[in-house]
Amino acid sequence: MRIRQRLIAVGAALVAAAALVVAPSSPANAATSTPVIFVHGFIGNSSNWTTALSVFRAGGFTRLYTYDYNWAGSNQISAAGLRDKVNQVKAQTGASKVAIVNHSMGGLVTRWYLEEMGGSANVSHVASIAGANHGTTYAGACLINVSCIEMYPGSLFLLDLADGDETPGTGKYRTWYSACDGIIIPYTSTRLDGATNTNVACETHIGFLTNTSVLTQIRGFIAA
Repeated sequence: MRIRQRLIAVGAALVAAAALVVAPSSPANAATSTPVIFVHGFIGNSSNWTTALSVFRAGGFTRLYTYDYNWAGSNQISAAGLRDKVNQVKAQTGASKVAIVNHSMGGLVTRWYLEEMGGSANVSHVASIAGANHGTTYAGACLINVSCIEMYPGSLFLLDLADGDETPGTGKYRTWYSACDGIIIPYTSTRLDGATNTNVACETHIGFLTNTSVLTQIRGFIAA
């Protein structure tokens, strides 16, 4: 009798295990399969995203990519490179859309791609961290670079962006900004019309990159 009961128990366990193997992905797993591209800012590179990548991996994300570009050059050229990166990731993963997380001047690279190059059709979520989305007067300190000329308030680059929808397409947009930023001046430059704009109590421009609370919020925003 005991042997029969054990065999029944083993059989039930095998059936349960088989069900787990063939069961479709849960909504959470489907959400975390979204490819995410991280776009750094002025004088930045992929290493800026070390903490962010760890936070996203801890949340189950596996398709994580960084985009490096020439931060001294035109943001329009950088946006064209972002377009190529998005197309590459889509082809590699088979995904129809990607999520973009940007920081600082990466916000302008992203905006130009979305608004001026039709990129919004390829993007499901945009998270802008301390983005220079409407420029910053701090760029006056580096006008030797084309990117800073474009980033300075009143530039032709920013005037072109001002003519369009700040949150184009059907994707979801959210920003994080702080009065303690110190680099994005005015700090409200990060906010986008049509986005969920999140005011962080007090965080520095670079501090955002290692703020695990904010990065976890961004992870949840993309997974939702």
